[in-house]
Amino acid sequence: MSNSDVVQTEIQDGVLVITLNRPKVNAFNLEMIAAAQEAFKQARRDSQVRSVLLTGAGNVFSAGQDVRDFQQEEEVSFRKHLQRTYNPLVLQIRSLEKPVLAAVNGAVSGAALGIALACDLRMASEQARFFVGFLGIGLSLDSAVSLLLPALIGLGRASEYAFTNQPISAQQALDWGLVNRLAPAIGFQERALEWAKELAAGPIRAMGLAKRDFNKALLGNLEQVLDYEAHIQEIAGKGAEHHEGVQAFLDKRPAKFI
Repeated sequence: MSNSDVVQTEIQDGVLVITLNRPKVNAFNLEMIAAAQEAFKQARRDSQVRSVLLTGAGNVFSAGQDVRDFQQEEEVSFRKHLQRTYNPLVLQIRSLEKPVLAAVNGAVSGAALGIALACDLRMASEQARFFVGFLGIGLSLDSAVSLLLPALIGLGRASEYAFTNQPISAQQALDWGLVNRLAPAIGFQERALEWAKELAAGPIRAMGLAKRDFNKALLGNLEQVLDYEAHIQEIAGKGAEHHEGVQAFLDKRPAKFI
């Protein structure tokens, strides 16, 4: 096991299991992001690791960025934040030449959605729900969601669920190609680990080369998109809509965007 309380790691039969563990909703703060980055560095350098299983503790994958973190800072640069947190993490996942499986055990939203989409494969619990999340607090998209979500489900659907922040159900996610497989909530982690072990037993060198091909063919502009998202998020983060969205979230009331 890793020493981090918020991101736990364990190797089982060639699978590095990375568990996001920050109750109640596994929301990311700087400590958790740094620990996740360190876990993927371990996956890259450890020859025992042949595949990665990324999941969340409890009944939630992750609620994304903990907005309360930003309340402690007088002025937040969203661009700088993304450049040291989620952008490097997304690139780590895509450049890791080993298969990465996201086991989406419950709700996922915001930056955590981008992290799940960056993985090669996704298995979802039948109780999972997918929220884009950003626009609900007056922000634009980041963490490669603007690229990966429409690539998987189409621009029209991606726009609808970004603009409305309505949940995408587990069955919709399967039907639309957002996830590869569904499994019952009971025994879900065991099923996900079994699939990750099957991947670990495969030709991971060839898988890594195929991943290079996919990155070149479909995601050749990933770094540029991440950089542009950070630029746009800086604009959105300084707007009145974001201020109102965060305040409404903290007050537990509907936002009033004017």
